[in-house]
Amino acid sequence: MKGEVKKVVLAYSGGLDTSVIVKWLKNEFGCEVIAFTADVGQAEELDHLEEKAIATGASKVYIEDLREEFVRDYVFTAIKANAIYEGTYLLGTSIARPLIAKRQVEIAQLEGADAVAHGSTGKGNDQVRFELTYYALNPYIRVISPWREWQFKSREDLIAYAQQNGIPIPVTKAKPYSSDRNLLHISFEGGILEDPWSAPPEDMFILSVSPEKAPDRPTVLEIDFEDGVAKRIDGKGLSPAALLSKLNELGGQNGIGRVDMVENRYVGMKSRGVYETPGGTILHIAHRAIESITMDREVMHFSDSLVPKISELIYYGYWFSPEMEILKKTIDEMQKEVNGTVRLKLYKGNCTVIGRQSEKSLYHDAFATFEKDTVYNQKDAEGFIRLNALRLRIRKMMRG
Repeated sequence: MKGEVKKVVLAYSGGLDTSVIVKWLKNEFGCEVIAFTADVGQAEELDHLEEKAIATGASKVYIEDLREEFVRDYVFTAIKANAIYEGTYLLGTSIARPLIAKRQVEIAQLEGADAVAHGSTGKGNDQVRFELTYYALNPYIRVISPWREWQFKSREDLIAYAQQNGIPIPVTKAKPYSSDRNLLHISFEGGILEDPWSAPPEDMFILSVSPEKAPDRPTVLEIDFEDGVAKRIDGKGLSPAALLSKLNELGGQNGIGRVDMVENRYVGMKSRGVYETPGGTILHIAHRAIESITMDREVMHFSDSLVPKISELIYYGYWFSPEMEILKKTIDEMQKEVNGTVRLKLYKGNCTVIGRQSEKSLYHDAFATFEKDTVYNQKDAEGFIRLNALRLRIRKMMRG
């Protein structure tokens, strides 16, 4: 089987794992390796990647800016769906994987490659997310997952292999945890975080200041939505990526969006993750607020009933599944007329809604007022209550 692979496209990050994988693929399969890196907002992590990949043995390197597509077609879709896994996680890593894998498959086709590879471990969620996307988009693609095939068991094994094969790797002090960064969030897992009783060290955080050190004066901002999608901040129109970046900046300055949770991985184990999602947290709260005055009650409740399923599909890696296609169309339909402006106050880790307005608002003070009105006969409530109480009364009558 190894001899059948002539050219492979590797999802490349430039870290220790994928640097070793480039050389390992060449040694084990005797094949050409093309490195592909998707820029989804890793910032300085992308510096010097091309030179590093070539020095490691890649024949060609793709570094593509997918930030706008990432936010427009993936992050904003999740926000419209109010997707949040197990009530806490805004799916920052999960939502990027299908886009990366999709473009990887496209490059494999463009280059005439007969295989794709990734650096995900055999114990995590990412291997599933990558590979479900590969197979959904190309049923015949050959997938190579080195962590499930090679003999290495630890970081020390990889370092030794790198040294033996002349692989240039950074000689900086290793972080005692692993991280993944994009425009929606940064995640931290493993190492010192594996004890769920131990608090994460403050110097670990990158996108946000601690709430205790946030400014003593609140930041007030307004976000305009059209069909459930954020379009403007304080009246200024921004592209999807620029808008999320701005909210990351404002949220980070005010200590917004830190999460520490123990989640259920798809492969069966529990895992402790710490996340920073400043801009995504603001968007999630603002979107729920604009829905509250523009969505019909039963449509909103139906939408809420879909949140666990949609979140699960994203977390597990089924973005390109038939059920997700149907759900995305449903979401788009429900978000029509979710238009208006939300005013928020950011203060020391809290994001509070302090105003919302819309030309499509279903809220009317004339209906909701406790003062005298002409649109609601309070006596009508008696029959409403008696009809809804009928089954309860019958149950008690029959049981005595």
